[in-house]
Amino acid sequence: MTDSILSKAATMEIPINSNGDSRTAEDDGLEQGAQIGGSLDEIVGTLPVTMDLQQVMVSGPNLNETSIVSGGYGGAAEGIIPTSSIKGPAIHVNPEYFDRRCGNAPKPAPSMHHSNSNPSMMSEEATKGVAVEKFDSMKKWSINTYKCTKQMFSERFGRGSKTVDMELEAQIDVLRETKMKYERILRLARELTNHFYNMVQTQQALGDTFADLSQKSPELQDEFGYNAETQRLLCKNGETLLGAINFFVSSINTLVNKTMEDTLMTIKMYENARLEFDAYRADLEELSVGPRDAAAMVRIEIAQQQYQIHKDKYERLHSDVSIKLKFLEENKVKVMHKQLLLFHNAVSAYFAGNQQQLEQTLRQFNVKLKPPGSDKPSWLEEQ
Repeated sequence: MTDSILSKAATMEIPINSNGDSRTAEDDGLEQGAQIGGSLDEIVGTLPVTMDLQQVMVSGPNLNETSIVSGGYGGAAEGIIPTSSIKGPAIHVNPEYFDRRCGNAPKPAPSMHHSNSNPSMMSEEATKGVAVEKFDSMKKWSINTYKCTKQMFSERFGRGSKTVDMELEAQIDVLRETKMKYERILRLARELTNHFYNMVQTQQALGDTFADLSQKSPELQDEFGYNAETQRLLCKNGETLLGAINFFVSSINTLVNKTMEDTLMTIKMYENARLEFDAYRADLEELSVGPRDAAAMVRIEIAQQQYQIHKDKYERLHSDVSIKLKFLEENKVKVMHKQLLLFHNAVSAYFAGNQQQLEQTLRQFNVKLKPPGSDKPSWLEEQ
């Protein structure tokens, strides 16, 4: 019984898995052999920890010459059994087993997960950068709005000072008043165009009716024929006058809703810049009369920089408004001189019945008439 157990313990292989764990189903038999003749760890424990596995296997004791001291499970019989008498395969040991038992287990390979996380980290940093930029922009806008609102209420209640250019303000007031009057002229000219267009259409329908009756009433053929010819001539001259009035309306519309409106937009930007300039000027004046400690000096320096920035903006827009007002006045005089002369000559020639002078007036001002029916959609568009 004892011999069979020792033979099994001496000839048993020790499998080691990839994780360095040697606990298998066969470990129970090995433990039984270790209890009989001593564990394999006690043999390994006598070796230096830093020795290489190959050196251990070369310089270590020959297992064929090693004796195993055995003891019974309950008996008193003891003896020395030479291992040379035990036949069987040699013991194969996984080097990783010794490394792990001696605390020299190799470190796991570094994970490559960080390479995959770099794009996500960069995306997070970019998102944080955008969020910070938006927050700073919102902060600046809030501070600027607060200062401008405070300055606006101070001016309305007479508590704050206001930068005023009397000459420029007078020109701006004149422009606003002129725009209102020109808008009235534009509205009335459009009403005249609509009414006159309806009259021309009525004259054309009346002339067609007279011409039809001249064919069906032999006794009144000449009378109906004369009136039909007169209405047709009036309709033709009316269409010519409509071309002149439409050109007049188009030019006034461009002057009012484009040229003047562009100047008024610049004026609005100038007024906002003036309000910001006064707001930061009042802020700098308030800080200047306060304490002069280190923190206050930093705030004063920042306020001085903001004041200079808004001062430059205000002066630049002030210059732009002055130049645009000057050019607008020159352009207005030039345009209105031409358009008023066209309107007068065309209306006079129409009501005088001078068809040649009416056509000459349109040629003089390069007014091109649209052919009759050009405003109507084609048969392809109607489909």
